Amino acid sequence: MAILGTDIVQARQFLEQGKLVAIPTETVYGLAGNALDPDAVLSIFETKARPSFDPLIVHTDSLQKIERWVKEFPKPLQALAKAVWPGPLTILLPRKEIIPDIVTSGLDTVGIRIPNHPLTLSLLQSLDFPLAAPSANPFGYISPTQATHVNEQLGKLIPYILDGGACQVGIESTIVAWANNQLQVLRLGGLSVEALEDLIGQKVILHLNQSSNPQAPGMLKSHYAPRKPLYIGDLEALLKQHAGKRIGVMSFQQVLPGVTIQRTLSPQGNTHEASKNLFRFLRELDQSDAEVLITEFVPEVDLGRAINDRLRRAAYSE
Repeated sequence: MAILGTDIVQARQFLEQGKLVAIPTETVYGLAGNALDPDAVLSIFETKARPSFDPLIVHTDSLQKIERWVKEFPKPLQALAKAVWPGPLTILLPRKEIIPDIVTSGLDTVGIRIPNHPLTLSLLQSLDFPLAAPSANPFGYISPTQATHVNEQLGKLIPYILDGGACQVGIESTIVAWANNQLQVLRLGGLSVEALEDLIGQKVILHLNQSSNPQAPGMLKSHYAPRKPLYIGDLEALLKQHAGKRIGVMSFQQVLPGVTIQRTLSPQGNTHEASKNLFRFLRELDQSDAEVLITEFVPEVDLGRAINDRLRRAAYSE
């Protein structure tokens, strides 16, 4: 299994050798490699069994460094970045050739963000290259929000996991782009639509195409999924529908009487608390002795939209 620790120097040494390291962020743990080294990036795809057509996000620690890797950075996006970063926002920008094709799956744009975690920011400050870092889990499975989640599934394949504790946001970053003088949201995530609109002073455009040929990370129809079948709907009706089976329940606020395998995302009805708990609870239910999992949508406000997006993808079937 991988070494778990907080040694930034050791993590940096592995990365400088072209190896992969799991890193903590405020959203989820990432599987990081040198974004300017095609071999290291290829290793990310191979370790995750991630399809090469699904682009990666590049992580750095300063706006100044980003100028080395992108052709332009529109002023409205710069203002947004200064307001949010470090934070759960990824910005899609036209890339320079220094960013290898494999990072962007051949696209002319690259997603970049500055994550909000002290350990990872210190690591990034010590490096002279950015880090490509998708979620540190086998492709398509529930994203990891604790170092132990990473070790359970990828620990035999990587040398080191930088242990930064539990992720505080718990779902991936929001991805945005700028087109036709408007902000487009390509992926819902840890920064809500309402927060974005407050920051820029205008409505944003939702461009959330779920595609087998994605234009940004995290746009595939089926993603973030447990191994066991997951059904979404009215919990009481789903309990009746699957009567006779061992059922794992993940509710938003309510606690269902008589259900032994149960997790409640936020007893207070807070979507930020629900977001933080989402992937951890899905993982715990998937590892339980339940035969099927059932859940419900949360209110479509604040981070509720992003939570429901993850639930739809986790329960998706052809």
